[in-house]
Amino acid sequence: MDLPIPRVGITAVGSYLPARQLTSQQLQDEVTAGLRLPERMFEKATGIVTRRFAAEGEYASTLALGAARRALDARGTDPLDIDLLLYASATRDVCEPATAHLVQAELGSRAHALDVSNACNSFLNGIDLARAMILAGRARRALVVTGETPSRAMRRDPGGLADFREGFAGYTFGDAGAAVVVEPVERGGILDVETETASEHWAVGGIPGGGSRHPRGDEYSYFRGGGKELRGVFEKIGGDILTRVAARTGLGWDAYARVLVHQVTVPYLERFVELTGVPAEKLVLTVPDLGNIASATLGVQLDRVKDTLNPGDRVLLVGLGGGVSLMTMVWEVS
Repeated sequence: MDLPIPRVGITAVGSYLPARQLTSQQLQDEVTAGLRLPERMFEKATGIVTRRFAAEGEYASTLALGAARRALDARGTDPLDIDLLLYASATRDVCEPATAHLVQAELGSRAHALDVSNACNSFLNGIDLARAMILAGRARRALVVTGETPSRAMRRDPGGLADFREGFAGYTFGDAGAAVVVEPVERGGILDVETETASEHWAVGGIPGGGSRHPRGDEYSYFRGGGKELRGVFEKIGGDILTRVAARTGLGWDAYARVLVHQVTVPYLERFVELTGVPAEKLVLTVPDLGNIASATLGVQLDRVKDTLNPGDRVLLVGLGGGVSLMTMVWEVS
């Protein structure tokens, strides 16, 4: 007799936004003193109207902790019932130890705790790793969290137009936290995962400081990158991954209740719709009011729509990350 295929799914979601809100014009006024720029240039170029910034004394772990508590409350689960805690983020509190330990110390759990880092795909990678460890019998119930404070990698005082242009992609950032509980389910769950990686483009964008190449120096702590170059890479390789998912699963756009996509700017998202044909009404817009919130993007979107989803609904998650990596996940509500 064939044994049933084990299923693992997302059983609870939580997100957390810092209270401090800044308009794009306020940010533009703050960072471009001495530079003559058109009024509302940031907003017009990116489609981002507002974003949230962590306050003094708030850290990446603070945002992750807020989201984690909401996810656990939604599930009705005690922190001590978690046996795997993955902090999956592009941002960390300290270089060592893993930020997962800082979250866990405040949360009060005793789980196996570690960090997962892959730029803006970190959270999706974390969910996939949690699923794999549960299927392997290494964990029973996992909490995957992210806290993102990329606003602190913005160059606030560019020395001129060259510095401004090099750091412009950083002015799309906002801060947020997200969390999910991942555990075995009787039906539905995570049905499919696909990845595409083009590591030869790793130098296109990122934060060069904090590692062994540039361990010290403020100059290396700012985000540097070419938005157009990153967009070109994603456009070149992004279509193939969606074609493979559709061919393998047999699912077209009409099979999904929602399509959650990592969002950098509004024009970037509009180009994604144009290239893929995804119905715009299936998307969940976060970038106009939150900006690019890095790996928290998909978790925040999922939290916004979770109450509208019914058992059997399918959600396609599409992640894009520097490095460069793409990732998709098909999840069916249990």
